[in-house]
Amino acid sequence: MVPAAAPARVFDPETFTLANGLQVVVVPNHRAPVVTQMLFYKAGAADEPAGKSGVAHYLEHLMFRGTATVPSGAFSREVAAHGGVENAYTNQDQTVYFQTIARDQLPLTLRLEADRMANLCIRPETAAPELAVVLNERRQRTEASPAARLREQVQAALFRAYPYARPVVGRPEEVAALTPADARAYYRAWYAPNNAVLVVAGDISAATLRPLAEGTFGRIPARPVPDRVVARGTPSAGGQDRRVELKDAQVRQPSLSRVWAAPSHGWAAEPAQVYALEVLQTILGGGATGRLYQALVVRQGLVAGVSVDYLADALGPGQFSLGVVPGPDVTVADAEAGLNAELARLLHDGVGAAEVAAAIRRLQVGAIYARDSLQGPASEFGVALTTGQSVADVEAWPDRIAAVTVGDVNRALRTVLGGRGSVTALLLPDPDAPTPEEELEDVAAAQGMAQGAIR
Repeated sequence: MVPAAAPARVFDPETFTLANGLQVVVVPNHRAPVVTQMLFYKAGAADEPAGKSGVAHYLEHLMFRGTATVPSGAFSREVAAHGGVENAYTNQDQTVYFQTIARDQLPLTLRLEADRMANLCIRPETAAPELAVVLNERRQRTEASPAARLREQVQAALFRAYPYARPVVGRPEEVAALTPADARAYYRAWYAPNNAVLVVAGDISAATLRPLAEGTFGRIPARPVPDRVVARGTPSAGGQDRRVELKDAQVRQPSLSRVWAAPSHGWAAEPAQVYALEVLQTILGGGATGRLYQALVVRQGLVAGVSVDYLADALGPGQFSLGVVPGPDVTVADAEAGLNAELARLLHDGVGAAEVAAAIRRLQVGAIYARDSLQGPASEFGVALTTGQSVADVEAWPDRIAAVTVGDVNRALRTVLGGRGSVTALLLPDPDAPTPEEELEDVAAAQGMAQGAIR
């Protein structure tokens, strides 16, 4: 007798692999006749050649600029004309293209996506304007944002020579020098079916999807792709704590954050460390019930807000970060002192069994609600399969979280937050910048001068 299959732990996926190596994951969700299609390439900003930062993001833009049979911009117009929405994004470890559309239009998005995997045309007349768009996006989202500029400084200080030190959008001088040949070389190196993961979530089954995938992506031959060279050694700040500071006239509310390089699914001596850190993040964060919020906001009144973040889904090192916004009439120095005191208390006393049990329950409930989304589960599997995990790892997540002990959490806590190599970042107002009242006075004066000149 064949034993019954074990019940699914989270999403009940179906999987298969095409002859050319394309991995396919199907996440059935029959609540509405809609599907989300996501194509993940195992290549991102960390895979860029030296001196070509931003080329992965540049290529992401060029993927919408046409093939021999689909004119520039027609991909988006076709999806919109059939009631769908689509977009793309680039991270350090993957580049992702996705569409949500009515189930009966899935053959359209499969055909279009497979076509640009194999037949992208990078023409000078479309590549040059798109490079201008990319540079303008960097100016608007990074250079015009003090917080974004500070994040770039933090990444550079935290990872130093490791590829994650490079911003995903690229260094401005390197982006400006990118050519169509650079984008074409990156495309030919990494964009192959055997280097991609297709995830479709929604009103579909593997039996229905397989012939559609074989008739589109299955026609593209596999080809060799480079190894994803992951630098070894210490990716963090060289064993010493560092500080970065940015003052800007746009900043009205100061803030402080501290970030450590941390184990991730792709970079962990012991996989259990990752699950323990997820529990720790829930204990310390957890909204208004979180340990840091209760200590620094409720009891001490030192800060107005607390953030606790843990990035576990990475091929290289992850990140664990704490952040605070000082309360009214509280200096950044006093807020930092309060954070340091709580961190010292945490490292000395550790967390308790009740805190760990409550955090595990909260995480498991969150996994149940995650089934309600289409893009959420699709993203979970795509990110996992591009950062060294498997479908089984995603499905086993509730059991692995449930197995976390108090000892696991306290060991992970002291290994990561008790270690050296953190980066503390301060985002501060510029004391020499004019006040809003002074700016209004300057505007009024300029308008008066202009009116006088007109007269």
